[in-house]
Amino acid sequence: MSNNQHRPVFGDRPKPNNLHICLFSPDKSFTQLIRGILTEDHYVLMEIQKKSDFLQFIESQKEQIDCLVFLNKNSGQNLLSKLKKLGVILPTVIVNADDYDPNITNGISESSNLPVTDSSELYHSGEIQLDAQKINKISSYINFAISQFLNLSPSCSMVERSTQLNVEQEEAQNFLILQQRRLAEKLKERLGYLGVYYKRNPQDFYRNLREPQKLQLIQDLNKKYCQIILTYFNNNPEINQLIDNFVNQAFFADISISQILEMHMELMDEFAQQLKLEGRSEEILLDYRLALIDIIAHLCEMYRRSIPREDIPLDVLLQVD
Repeated sequence: MSNNQHRPVFGDRPKPNNLHICLFSPDKSFTQLIRGILTEDHYVLMEIQKKSDFLQFIESQKEQIDCLVFLNKNSGQNLLSKLKKLGVILPTVIVNADDYDPNITNGISESSNLPVTDSSELYHSGEIQLDAQKINKISSYINFAISQFLNLSPSCSMVERSTQLNVEQEEAQNFLILQQRRLAEKLKERLGYLGVYYKRNPQDFYRNLREPQKLQLIQDLNKKYCQIILTYFNNNPEINQLIDNFVNQAFFADISISQILEMHMELMDEFAQQLKLEGRSEEILLDYRLALIDIIAHLCEMYRRSIPREDIPLDVLLQVD
């Protein structure tokens, strides 16, 4: 990759709340067109021209990219499949270039409803696909893609759904959730947005799972909770990540606060029995109420943010045209 292929196009000092758009386009005329449409008022544009550079650049910059604009040309969807396998899920606009004509950029309906190409999923369930002739409204589609992304369930990042997540799958889920939080915070500062819309799949709720799945979920949460308790006062630099992982899993399974309390009390009872056998005081267990309060506070905040504001629709807030 050349040194200037992926640097920001719009200005040397972009505003911190500008949206960082990563454009993959092997077509120079298409790249030039996008440059003319996306103005420096709202965007910082990073460009990738070569397929060989795509995965490496996305992997290195994934935490800075707010939206991916992908020109789907010559079976480019293979790159998106590889990106998903890496567990990297981003807001994405896919421009179908089979019928791309650089001389045709008008003709899109002025309707407020954004037409989306009726095509099979290439990357994830929140992607936005459009015909190249509608590219003059790309900024509206970027907004729509971000809105869809903020509403994604973490299960979309799984290559296959299974009862028990492996390490790579769990990391993919956590990346998606953290990326949603980061982008929502940027929108909050830029647009005065005061809430985060989380869309949870009721099929993943604890109460709707089959008994073997319920048992597996509770065992997994118990294991994570025990790990948090054992390391909470050890100055472990990973404690915040451990709490985030636990809270994210509990939130998307719709675990109640009372279930967390029950989990805590059962673990404390086990510790108390062990301390009695060792002839030690149980008083030390009172300190672990701080860990419980920390976790409950995080979980309550997730539930609070999951309630959309009725007075300000998200798609309106994201509209900047």
